[in-house]
Amino acid sequence: MRSLKPDYKALLFMRARRRDDGSENPDFVLNQPQFRNPGILVTGHNFGAGSSREAAVWGMLANNIRVIVARSFADIYRENCLQNGLLPIVLAPAVAEAFEQRVIAADGAAPFTVDLETQTISGPGGPDITFAIAAADRTRLLEGLDDIGLTLKHADEIASWEQRTAAGQPWLQAAVDRRL
Repeated sequence: MRSLKPDYKALLFMRARRRDDGSENPDFVLNQPQFRNPGILVTGHNFGAGSSREAAVWGMLANNIRVIVARSFADIYRENCLQNGLLPIVLAPAVAEAFEQRVIAADGAAPFTVDLETQTISGPGGPDITFAIAAADRTRLLEGLDDIGLTLKHADEIASWEQRTAAGQPWLQAAVDRRL
């Protein structure tokens, strides 16, 4: 199996994960044994600001992070998450605070689970938490679709529209693009 170049796994949070001499920073949370393979990343406000390129999301996926729970996301970063199959969850401030405290208290000793079908987060220290996600985004993630896949779900409707338009406005079918 060929490895990706660059190595997105190694690049994720590299400045925080590594010391100046290249050695691992043991104080960085994802370097601690209980958080080396998190699956879910819990973070704060405006996550992804300054990391709008898809490579930032690829780094998450290369590290097996499939869900990010945040108080807010940078818009482009959030869209790149959705385009690449990573679930971005936004929690309201009070809910986020309580959830973060539960995560800190668990300290990696017990798992948290995100269920996109029921739109819930479950885990130790409290009740299930519900989260909102747009129906189209939920469908995209559940069905593994990108923008083209979402469009192709409507192929019959598109073909029907094309037929109606061709019949009702035939002059459009013979139009020539003179800009070429």
